[in-house]
Amino acid sequence: MTGINVYCIVKSRKQPSILRVPAGLPDATAPELVDVGGGIRLVLCEVPLETYGSGSLDARLQDLDWVGSVALAHEAVVEHFARQSGLAVIPMKLFTMFSSRERAVKEISGRRTAIDAAARRIAGAEEWGIRILRSAPDAASRLPGRTTRSGSVSGAAFLAAKKQARDDTRAARVAAAESALDAFERLAALSREAHRRNDTPVSASTPPLLDAAFLVPAERRARFKAAAKREAARCAKAGAELTLSGPWPAYNFVETGSRAR
Repeated sequence: MTGINVYCIVKSRKQPSILRVPAGLPDATAPELVDVGGGIRLVLCEVPLETYGSGSLDARLQDLDWVGSVALAHEAVVEHFARQSGLAVIPMKLFTMFSSRERAVKEISGRRTAIDAAARRIAGAEEWGIRILRSAPDAASRLPGRTTRSGSVSGAAFLAAKKQARDDTRAARVAAAESALDAFERLAALSREAHRRNDTPVSASTPPLLDAAFLVPAERRARFKAAAKREAARCAKAGAELTLSGPWPAYNFVETGSRAR
């Protein structure tokens, strides 16, 4: 028994190339293109239900190593098409499953208006990610207190140093936060769209000052990367560290499907 996994939806005037497409999900058939009409094609594969069926999959989702390997395989297929020029690639969520090809085609066809809108939204653009964290505090920044004749630190000096350290920490936190906000605004000005992500786990010990995605027109890639480099330098002076990643398929700028039956 098999089911259908959909990697992504591709809209283009020309036939996308499937030459050297990655193998895709473990135990699945090779990725293939299925024409839905109107320039829309599905990139899909057949998967064994003994592995990817609802009961088996729910159990396997507890194995993070396995999920990670499947996620990388899924992403590799999506990126194969996202790198091709002239294509609008709408990535689907991991484990977007259908019972049959006919069911997949029918459901996607019924969402044509939304798909067309998403394709127009991301056409000719790519996603870049920016993450900004506060830099680690300098352990050598402790202020020594004055000592008495006996060599011990005086109470007044200790309290003054403690207050100064507290004030310095607060000022550093504000400066870092302001640098992150400025970076977002400047980079958003070069982007078609920008989203701040707010899905950092509550348990995170050092939540980021900024975790954002930018939809950048391909022709602005060099300008955007140069601007990100400048913002990284500004953030460093303010006690923050900026990391740039990408380009990625536009996951954060399309409404993608979820697990289906």
